[in-house]
Amino acid sequence: MRILVLGGTHHVGRAVVESALARGDEVTTFTRGVSGPPAHGASARYADRMDPAAVAAALGDDEWDAVVDTWSLAPRAVLDCARLLAGRARHYTDISSRSVYVWPIPVAADESAPVVAGDPASEDASDYAAAKRGGELAALEGFDGPVLLARAGLVLGPYERVGRLPFWLRRIDKGGRVPCPGPPDRPLQYVDGRDLAGWVLDAGARVVSGAFNSVSRPGHTTMGELLERCRTATSSDAELAWVSPEAVAAAGVAPWTELPIWLPPAGEFAGLHDGDVSAACAAGLTCRPVAETVADTWAWLQAEGLPAPAHPERAAVGMDAAAEARLLATIGGPPTGR
Repeated sequence: MRILVLGGTHHVGRAVVESALARGDEVTTFTRGVSGPPAHGASARYADRMDPAAVAAALGDDEWDAVVDTWSLAPRAVLDCARLLAGRARHYTDISSRSVYVWPIPVAADESAPVVAGDPASEDASDYAAAKRGGELAALEGFDGPVLLARAGLVLGPYERVGRLPFWLRRIDKGGRVPCPGPPDRPLQYVDGRDLAGWVLDAGARVVSGAFNSVSRPGHTTMGELLERCRTATSSDAELAWVSPEAVAAAGVAPWTELPIWLPPAGEFAGLHDGDVSAACAAGLTCRPVAETVADTWAWLQAEGLPAPAHPERAAVGMDAAAEARLLATIGGPPTGR
């Protein structure tokens, strides 16, 4: 197939490009040219997504079988591209997010759950959920063919720029006593970016349309297994010291940000690791074992290092030494070796 990836130099976009090239597809990437070159073998085009004339000039009159759009900022950029590519592509995928659902996301919510308001012509990207919903509407409004909305939730694996799994890998690699948010059997739900990439490419080839919660089944792994796999991948002798959700809250350490990936099993966050993904699974989404995701992420991190964040104004993820000390104080024992 002829694939156009709007994005393509980091995380999901990079995984899409590499997966498509491995399949023998003809790949064109479209970026601003500030995040590094695309994979060898892809044809690169460059322009600012917010400049319609520059976009039109860069894409010319070419046609593609499928488009994969990874944009996460102002929805108007999606609308402009979708309109420009109408009649010139057979299928359009918008890499969206489960953040489009009204908060708090209900436990076991499927794609019929209420979504936030979004404006497809908006130039505002300050509200991530509204921007992502606006991007969905922009793809549906601007493109004249089948549109797949891949609502991707937590994405892990190589090329991750947010640094969630890299935080745990690096911290466990340092050794010592590592406070870990429990319980260890806390089920997790995520998708390896490479599995997401393969699935959207397959869906494009099969002209699949509609909205899909594009993550693993709930409990694909657990917090305990994930961190044990981190210890194995790094050959670390770190001690995993488990802290109860109640103790985490009492210590004032924030889930998701200071404790990446983890969310308490009850309360408003419960639905983020417990969404209904039966539609995506029925449409062919499969997820590799957590051991492979962890090991490959560590290998990539060792080889390339963590890239600069896409949004440097946002706080870095991961607990600092003070947060660790507060957590360890709740369970006693010797201090961390960090």
